[in-house]
Amino acid sequence: MANIITSIRIVCSIVLLFCPTFSVWFYSFYITAGFTDMIDGTVARKTNTVSEFGSKLDTIADFVFVVACLIKLVPKLSFPMWAYLWTVCIVVIKVVNIISGFAVKKTLVAVHSTMNKVTGGLLFLLPLTISVIQLKFSIFVICVVATFAALQEGYRIRVGNSIGE
Repeated sequence: MANIITSIRIVCSIVLLFCPTFSVWFYSFYITAGFTDMIDGTVARKTNTVSEFGSKLDTIADFVFVVACLIKLVPKLSFPMWAYLWTVCIVVIKVVNIISGFAVKKTLVAVHSTMNKVTGGLLFLLPLTISVIQLKFSIFVICVVATFAALQEGYRIRVGNSIGE
C-alpha cells in the first residue's frame, strides 16, 4: 500500500508538468503529491511493510517531484541572484554527501533526518505562501535550513549514522 501511495506522488508530479502553474489543477496535484509524501512512510511503518525498495522508491518520487516543481516554478518566480548562488552551494554539499556516502557504504545513502524533512516541508509550503510572504524572505529561511540540513547530512554520513532520526 505504501508503495502505491509513493507511486501516486510520481504520477502527480508528472501531471504537474502539464498543468498551468498556480492554477487550481496545479495546486490540486501539488497538494496531493505533498500529502502522499507525508503519509507513505507512516503507512509503511504502521503496516510493517517498510522495505529497501520502498525507501528507494520514496527517494525517486521525491526527486521527480522536486524536478517537476523546479521546471514549473523557477521560470514563473523572480529569485534574487544570491538565492541561485546559495542553492548551488547547497547542491555542491549534497553532491559531496552522495559521493562520500557511496565511498563509505558502497551504495547510495539517503539520510532521512528531521532537518531534511523540515527543509522539504518549507520548500513544499513555498508555492502555497507566495501571495502572503515575500519570496526573498521565504528563500532566505529555506536556504538557512537547507544548508544546516546538508551539513548535518554530511556529518551523519561520515560518522556512520545515516539511518535517520
